Amino acid sequence: MKKYDVTGIGNALVDIEFKVKDQFFADNAVEKGLMTLVDEERQNALMSVIDTEQAKKQCGGSAGNTVIAISQFGGKSYYSCKVANDELGHFYMNDMKDAGVSHNLNESSLAEGITGKCLVMVTEDAERTMNTFLGITQTYSTADVDEAAIKDSKYLYIEGYLITSENGKQAMKHAKKIAEENGVKVAMTFSDP
Repeated sequence: MKKYDVTGIGNALVDIEFKVKDQFFADNAVEKGLMTLVDEERQNALMSVIDTEQAKKQCGGSAGNTVIAISQFGGKSYYSCKVANDELGHFYMNDMKDAGVSHNLNESSLAEGITGKCLVMVTEDAERTMNTFLGITQTYSTADVDEAAIKDSKYLYIEGYLITSENGKQAMKHAKKIAEENGVKVAMTFSDP
């Protein structure tokens, strides 16, 4: 009997969701309907023109959302990810725990850096537009892959967004190999166009 239904690997991001009008995109040179990777400076500029008091904050990232959904539907899930030793990193770790998801994060071993954030801008037509600063999660590598969790899972879920960095790509290949060698089924999301 496997301990987990699904182990996911992916980019740990704190989602900061807020409502905007279509004019917001024109005023701030944001392309509607896509996920766009941005640097910290660009993300901070966008955050300076939104009402962060009205924003909803939760742990996320594509694979993070998936393992939370599995837990909410009664499954047992595990998430292998990377956050920094900062306020949002601690928020992420606690929010994941509150969602019932086991994970590789340990308060005493979080690295220095900045936890990734995804600004999720939702318009009245319910379309979401995301501007993402990966932060420390862009350094997710084979060293962060939890081999024991993969072996003790029915499925390995790989987030396609990891492909944006060479070390993320190597982590994907490494995790897939562990899964295949241990009879664990592999699923992968292709994420964004």
